Formats: sequence, C-alpha cells, structure tokens
Amino acid sequence: MKLGRIAVNGPDGEELRVIAAEPENGRVIDLKRAYALALQKGGATVEGSRHLAHATFRDLTMGISTGDFFLDAARRALNAADDASIPLEQAQFRAAIKPPVLRDSLTFNGHIKNFFGNVMKTLPSRAVYERPGFFKGSTATLYGTNETIPYPSITEKLDYELEIGYIIGKPGRNVTPDNAFDHVFGITIFNDWSLRDVQVQESPIGMGAQHSKDFAYGIGPWIVTLDEIPTVIGLEGQVRVNGEVWSNTRVEDFIWTPEETVSYVSQFDGLQPGDLIGSGTMAFGAGAELQRFLQPGDVLELELEGVGVLRSPIAAEKETPTWWPEPQPFPFEEA
Repeated sequence: MKLGRIAVNGPDGEELRVIAAEPENGRVIDLKRAYALALQKGGATVEGSRHLAHATFRDLTMGISTGDFFLDAARRALNAADDASIPLEQAQFRAAIKPPVLRDSLTFNGHIKNFFGNVMKTLPSRAVYERPGFFKGSTATLYGTNETIPYPSITEKLDYELEIGYIIGKPGRNVTPDNAFDHVFGITIFNDWSLRDVQVQESPIGMGAQHSKDFAYGIGPWIVTLDEIPTVIGLEGQVRVNGEVWSNTRVEDFIWTPEETVSYVSQFDGLQPGDLIGSGTMAFGAGAELQRFLQPGDVLELELEGVGVLRSPIAAEKETPTWWPEPQPFPFEEA
C-alpha cells in the first residue's frame, strides 16, 4: 500500500488528510472519509463511523503506531474508495509524514568518495568506516512532492540528495541487524537538501550541519509498505532537472547495510513509530558529485523504482534572512 498526506480546504483553513495513493488508477483515496463510509455500510451510525474514522486516520504517525490495526483499517476503507477518491493531479501533497525524529546517514561507498573529494577536498574520513554515523535534522521544514523549495540567499550551491527514507513502524531499542527491518513500516524517497558552500563553512564549528541542511527536507511522494518492496537492494534511481537526466543510480555498494544502519540508530536510543532514517545518498545521487548545482526556477525530479517520483520546483527568487551575524574578532591570531 502507498500512504501519504495531502492538504484539503476545511472550514478552518487547510487540513491534512491521510491518503492511500493509487497512481495506476490516477487517484488518491481520503482514508478518513472512506473508512467512515465503509463502516456505515457495515451498519455503523454516521456519528459513530466519523468518530472512529477521525481517531484512526487523523494523523499518519499515530496511525502507524497502532500496528496491524491501522493497515487493516486502511484496507477496509478501500472498500469505499470510489466514493472518497480525488484525481491524482488535483491532490495537493505534503511531506508524506512528519517524523517524531528525522535522522540521516552516510552509507554508500560511491557517494562518500565523491562527496569528500568534491566538497570537502579531502580523502574520506576514517571515522565513516568505523561506525554508521548520522545527524538529526529539523522537522519544521518538510516538503512534499510539487511543493516549492526555498533558495536561501546565503548559497550559490543548492544541492539535492537522492536517498531512501526508512519509516519506522514499531518501537525498539538496541535492535540487531537481524531484526532491524521488523521495525520498518515502509520506505519513501528522502531528499536531504544541502547548501554545499555553507556546509563547508559550518563543518569546522564541530556541531554538525545547521542551515546547510535544515532549510528543507523532501519526503514523498508517499510511503510504500514493505510488503510491496521485498528488498531495497538493487532498486534503480534517476535524477532529472528540467526534464534532463542528470544521473542514474542504484541501491548497491554499501559500507553499512540498511539493516546495520537502522540497528546502529537504535543502540542506546529508541526507535519510534513514524521516525525517518535516511539511507545516505546513493552514488551520483547528488549534484556535488557531478559539480552541477540547482538554480532558481529549476524543477528537480527524484525517481526511485517501486516508489515513484518526488518532484520539487525551486523558488524563482532567493529568500533573504531578516538577520545575519557579523564575524567576531578571533582572539587566537598569531602575532
């Protein structure tokens, strides 16, 4: 099943609805509405059906946390799909999920070599090969397919990163690689947007990525449950900008496997339903590897086999900050 979120107009403004996507039929199904209708066909009252449907499909993260009940309810809702569908082209998608915690990893050999060589101008760090490191990102700047991505004025090197997003379905702590994917609900396309020149400036601070990452994260177009994706190994990916193919890539050549990546995150920490763990960028899945960067007004498309296309128009005008710091005197200058 393909699950995600769209925006609809409600009496109090924009409302988010959990949907099942059927791209092959050119439609999405409003699961809250469909479930209420399906329950009414089974004898429920209008008021009772709407109450249960709201509780079940009000929020995708909370729904996932209810385990098998959620998917069983979604399947039942599809019995009323014809009466609760929206044409795919009319759906206003938002980020497929708002994760409680967003983490991103670094696991693909090809990207690691290209990133360190082209961006950091060094050989890959030994630490990358000693443990599957990750950083945590903001959940205040999530974008879905067809949503416009801001272009910060502090950069000349706006970059994308084609990754798999592993969506956690079951809580866990200190899980092993052998059972790590028992805790994964599904996968999506994850775009770890980057400002490459700002990233170089932030790195020496030693606090990890800041504005070079947290200005935008792409998640979508929807989440595909694992019963539709027996394995992520070998999935094909493609990057297109303004319709031009910039690169083709494939899920292969790991330093750390998907199972090891999820397991490592859980050590001394907890996995929560709805958490997103980025796979790390696939080889040639970023513009920095090609020395090609996005410009205002460009349209980026990231495609992943078995999932779909995450389409991201770039803002035509750059966004300027309301305040920016002036460098302070450095007290350690050599005489």
